[in-house]
Amino acid sequence: MTTAATQVVKDLKEKSILVSREFNAPVELVWKAFTESDILDQWWAPEPWRAETKSQDFSVGGHWLYAMVGPEGEKHWGRMNYLSIETFKNFHLEDGFCDENGIINPELPVSRGSNVFTETASGTKVEFKMTYSTEEQLRQIVEMGFEQGITACLEQLNQLLVNAKI
Repeated sequence: MTTAATQVVKDLKEKSILVSREFNAPVELVWKAFTESDILDQWWAPEPWRAETKSQDFSVGGHWLYAMVGPEGEKHWGRMNYLSIETFKNFHLEDGFCDENGIINPELPVSRGSNVFTETASGTKVEFKMTYSTEEQLRQIVEMGFEQGITACLEQLNQLLVNAKI
C-alpha cells in the first residue's frame, strides 16, 4: 500500500495554501479522522506536541476548540468554526488562533477555507485550501512552520490509518 506524499502549494497572489494528500482508506474513515475530536487529538499536532480538545460541536455554526500542547505543557489554542458541512464530501471553515475561551486573537492570521474529500481508486484524496485576508498573513503562517507542521500531522494520520488505529 503506497500513499502519495503531502503536497503543499502556496499562492501569494491568491493569498492561499492548498494542501492535498491521498490515503489508502475509505472516505467514511478519513472523514471521521477530520471531524471527530477523539481522533483529531491523535494526529492534529506534530510530535512531540499533541492536540487536546476542550470542546467540539461538528455542526454548521459549531466549532472545535483545542490546544496544541507542547512537551513542557505549554498550550497554544486554536478554534475552527464550521460554516457548512456536506457529509463525506466537504466542510467549510474559519480557522484561527485564540485564547482558552475561544476568543480569536486578531494579532495572528485567521483563514477561511474548505476540506474536500474525494474517493479514489485506492482510497481517499483530501484537499484543503485556506485563504488569508492579506499576503502578509499568508507569509506569517508559512514562517510559523505551517508546511512542516501539516506534513508531519498528515503523516501521523496516515500511520494511524495504515496501522488500523482508527
